[in-house]
Amino acid sequence: MVSTTLRRIVSPCWKPSVEGENSSRGGVGNGRVDGLLWYEDSGEHVAGEFSMAVIQANNLLEDHSQLESGPISSFKSGPHGTFVGIYDGHGGPETARFINKHLFSHIKKFTTENHGMSADVISKAFLATEEDFLNLVKEQFETKPQIASVGSCCLVGIICSGLLYIANAGDSRVVLGRLEKAFKEVKAVQLSSEHNASFESVREELRSFHPDDPQIVVLRHNVWRVKGIIQISRSIGDAYLKKPEFNREPLLPKFRVPNSFEKPILQAEPAISVQKLRPEDQFLIFASDGLWEHLSNQEAVNIVSTCPRNGIARRLIKAALREAAKKREMRYSDLKKIDRGVRRHFHDDITVIVLFLDFHLISNGSSCRPLVSIRGSAGVSGNSKY
Repeated sequence: MVSTTLRRIVSPCWKPSVEGENSSRGGVGNGRVDGLLWYEDSGEHVAGEFSMAVIQANNLLEDHSQLESGPISSFKSGPHGTFVGIYDGHGGPETARFINKHLFSHIKKFTTENHGMSADVISKAFLATEEDFLNLVKEQFETKPQIASVGSCCLVGIICSGLLYIANAGDSRVVLGRLEKAFKEVKAVQLSSEHNASFESVREELRSFHPDDPQIVVLRHNVWRVKGIIQISRSIGDAYLKKPEFNREPLLPKFRVPNSFEKPILQAEPAISVQKLRPEDQFLIFASDGLWEHLSNQEAVNIVSTCPRNGIARRLIKAALREAAKKREMRYSDLKKIDRGVRRHFHDDITVIVLFLDFHLISNGSSCRPLVSIRGSAGVSGNSKY
């Protein structure tokens, strides 16, 4: 049951819920919409099958995402692969939306120049996207200063030539489901590390980058924050923590750090890992931190490994929402009735992309699969079974 306090918060936005499958709109390839949920239940990518879903909690969706499968250079004869991007925005949707429009184009550009995929290609693409966005901030700062305080985490996965590239700046996460044949179980293997000040290793990294700043990380209300403001240490955007020229009026005082700084407080450089995919690698779960707040790595892997593939991303989101409701001592049926904006009191925007891996396709480098270009989108306010 909902507590008296929570009912008072949500009562202005309480609305009826409609169960059933007929509230969906849209078509194949463009995703479907059910209230605050957007989803593409199943599709094919170069290396297997996929499932995507997004649930909105904020007034404006701050999560953006994409899946691209096919050529990953400017030439159709170039390398083929699958690209996944999870962009978890904060302070607004502008940076995440910008990354969604520009990052993959930079990946293709640098892959072409490099004559192939590499960690260096991905790093250059991140930094080029960052530079483009900071230039946009510079153009708009005097008339739209708020854009200097908007940023986004950026998690990317690329499957190309039998290799898996993972690049991360921020606290989204990718988890591999790997079959342990000896135990006949699918085990969770986390492939990314979070750049969040809650981790001692991240605080130490910040202190090593800023040895002359004793306030580089501050504990406030039992939460570690960079400069007492933000939890993540790497991002794209957040210009006010990257360049001192944006740490001034007309930006609101609450976003400005007390003293000027010479080098960027946050970094856009991603942490990158490269590994060869193995026959026992079953699937990858890419998700913004909204999912991992409520599900452990192994819980998510158990769901994917034991349930039908079709609609598995939606199923993960539903499991997370059930946990969110349980933590607030309310029924899931009540959570489903709460509109965006107020929803943020209960859970974050959540984006999930599941890639199933077909080792036969991976090892053969098949390029005859259908081309895919799809972007996670916002739901719409209305009746929903989510």
